[in-house]
Amino acid sequence: MKRLLLLFVVLVLLVALTACAEEVEVLFFYENACPKCVRIDALLHQIQESHTGVTVDRREIHTEGNIELLQRLEGLYQMRAEDVPVVFIDDEYFQGAGRAVEYSIEQAVRFALENGSISPLLRLENMADRSQVAFPELTVPAVIAAAAVDAVNPCACGVLVLLLGTLIAAGKRRKMVGAGLAFALATYISYLLMGVGLYSAIHATHLQYVIYLVVASLAILVGLWEMKDFLWYGRWFTVEVPVSWRPALKRITSSVVSVPGAFAIGFLVSLFLLPCTSGPYIVILGLLAKTTTHNHAFVLLLLYNFIFVLPFVIITLGVAFGFTTTARAERWRQQQLSKLHLITGVIMVLLGIAMLVLIGFGYM
Repeated sequence: MKRLLLLFVVLVLLVALTACAEEVEVLFFYENACPKCVRIDALLHQIQESHTGVTVDRREIHTEGNIELLQRLEGLYQMRAEDVPVVFIDDEYFQGAGRAVEYSIEQAVRFALENGSISPLLRLENMADRSQVAFPELTVPAVIAAAAVDAVNPCACGVLVLLLGTLIAAGKRRKMVGAGLAFALATYISYLLMGVGLYSAIHATHLQYVIYLVVASLAILVGLWEMKDFLWYGRWFTVEVPVSWRPALKRITSSVVSVPGAFAIGFLVSLFLLPCTSGPYIVILGLLAKTTTHNHAFVLLLLYNFIFVLPFVIITLGVAFGFTTTARAERWRQQQLSKLHLITGVIMVLLGIAMLVLIGFGYM
């Protein structure tokens, strides 16, 4: 009986010891030839030798994909990696080297071994799973909706109608299709380049969460101002090309009588259109910076700008093949001006509210 009792006690102890022997994954970002990184790496080797169940996932910062991974972890841990080395253990992170940092890393490993821990990569995966419930359902429709309201903005369409009318008046009808498409292509390229540049700048600040809050608020403010233009058009500030710019814009556009000229003017006119089109674009860039990878964001920017210039193509072909005239197109634009402001405003407000709701429900 005593032997059976002793055997039972031994088995219980073995089970308890096994349960306590938790596995701990340490995620370590380093740079080759970095003295501080070498020091932390030596510490982690020492910890692995003295503690069973500790694994270290070493990531050289310049290896493809590791910077993007670190940026995602910055969002998860609500921190900014000023420099390597950076160590993630369970729900804690440590930067730099020194006795205080090394002591904190050792204590974090001991605590994780005794109390259990979750791999930083698993935490990131769980966050991504939660985000995938909301963000793909929001991001792609948001890109399409914002691009659509941006595309029918009164400024861009008005410039194109003026350009086509100039070509007709100059007897250059045969060049109309080429000029219109060249104008659309130049606008597409310029806006894509601006989008990629702004997206990269947002990522470089490592403040995606803050910028996400800012652009969500901006979406609501821009939307309310657009709705103001539906009720009181022309009063106070209007989300359009400033009146003082319009004579210069008309003079520049009216001078174009060739396809290369239309292409060149497309780049220049894009700068004039910024006050009219930057609101939806900046909101979408802020959303993409928080919710997508670089490659996915680039694909969505390609889609956004294609939708943005699509009316240019439609108007060009419609006028060239006799389905409409520049006068009719301009008349329609003037008649629908207030409604376009209302539609833009409603969509922007709803988008901003949706972004804030996601934060409220913990998807950020």
